[in-house]
Amino acid sequence: MKMLLKLFGFSLIILSFAACRPYVPEGQGIIGTITWIEGNQMPMIQNGEDPSNKAKKVERVIQIYPLTNIADVKMEEGLITAIATKKIKEVKTDGTGKYAIDISPGRYTILTVEEDGLFANIFDGEGNIQPVTVKEKEWTLLDILINYKAFY
Repeated sequence: MKMLLKLFGFSLIILSFAACRPYVPEGQGIIGTITWIEGNQMPMIQNGEDPSNKAKKVERVIQIYPLTNIADVKMEEGLITAIATKKIKEVKTDGTGKYAIDISPGRYTILTVEEDGLFANIFDGEGNIQPVTVKEKEWTLLDILINYKAFY
């Protein structure tokens, strides 16, 4: 009986360590979370609270394009209103802003669909919009902060 209890305890320890590893789906692609902020983001404290920490996870449609340069889009008020490259794929986040896009290895541009256009706020030194590289059998983390209605 004592041996059985030790074996049971050891099994629980092993299972708890195995449960600590994050879930990674098979294949390759892009995973992440979409977060929205708006309004004044200047640090300030009112009544003992910091009102600038109003970030929330949001549902969004995400569109995937071949790697696209700023020269290939038209922008108005911080949003892309026209794009010369053809959309490859489209997915929707879950209710907590999480997404996983299973896609072939390559370089891509990832955009969120907003009411008045498409959004990205990361550009590389060559003018590529929200660039992400997917390698074979690897998942690339890309958390997106939608902040075109925020001011700092």
